[in-house]
Amino acid sequence: MPCGGFTASTSSLKSTRSSHTGLKVAVVMGGASAEREISLQTGSGVLAALTRLGYASEAVDFDASFVERLREFAPDAVFNALHGGAGEDGTLAAVLDWLGFPYQGSGVRASAIAMDKWVTKALARANDIPVPRAVLLELASDEPPEVPDPPGLPCAVKPIAEGSTVGVNVVHLPEQWPDAIRAVRPFGALAIVEEYIHGREFTVAILGDEALPVLEITPHDDFYTYHAKYTAGASTHTVPAQLPDHLAKHTQELGLRLHRALGCRDYSRVDLIMSVTHSLYVLECNTLPGLTPLSLFPEAAAAAGISYDALVGRLIEFALARGGARVA
Repeated sequence: MPCGGFTASTSSLKSTRSSHTGLKVAVVMGGASAEREISLQTGSGVLAALTRLGYASEAVDFDASFVERLREFAPDAVFNALHGGAGEDGTLAAVLDWLGFPYQGSGVRASAIAMDKWVTKALARANDIPVPRAVLLELASDEPPEVPDPPGLPCAVKPIAEGSTVGVNVVHLPEQWPDAIRAVRPFGALAIVEEYIHGREFTVAILGDEALPVLEITPHDDFYTYHAKYTAGASTHTVPAQLPDHLAKHTQELGLRLHRALGCRDYSRVDLIMSVTHSLYVLECNTLPGLTPLSLFPEAAAAAGISYDALVGRLIEFALARGGARVA
């Protein structure tokens, strides 16, 4: 049977077309990370929604002039629409804190921890949240290191701090190992080698402090690659996921537990995988979930009766409330 839905009253989350005359929101987008194009898509969607909601908004590219542009525009709040890199690792959050502009999403500490997959795993284990076995691999030598055992093969090779499956490869055969190492080298001197768990992939979107309906991802690639995430028709999304109630609730609980353990605020998206024996494992937490037309978070929100505009409105209201602005 379908999983349980959003438990809170959604009436408080469905923004009506209220007037926000005089309130200004800067949307920081773009940047130089490997996810720049996805950030531009998220930013464009957010800008359109803010216009429909009655805010005065302006796009600000995350470049050398962005501080000057923010000061000139003097927004009441900033919407961080970056993905990966300095936008998601707490750097932008630190700058905005220093400038005194409130923003949606997690603060410096939670962003930095969640962006580091190895530290996130350690925190999850400390909170009895199941994660796949993994080792930290040093890439100092030009020669490909041996496949660590454990986890052995098959395994997933991942950069420590990239999103959108950038640089990730699944290795089933020994001859695939050197290519996976070459692919991960550009992202730093350390990589994570994680046991590959064959099973069903899920994501839990957290809004406020509540879990939205569980969404199942069925990639048409070997796993949920960058191509599968951002190419129309390259994956199938089912929301609510077809799960017995007890498994759906357990999936939501694990997502919430990691969100809270990391100290996230406003929203996040936690990715999980369920083995063929129905064991659940948390993979990672995304503190700035994508808000593109193909993104998972808006789909989960829609399943809870929250439109895209209402979602954006709710997120910017979180920031405005922290900044002391009156929310209409």
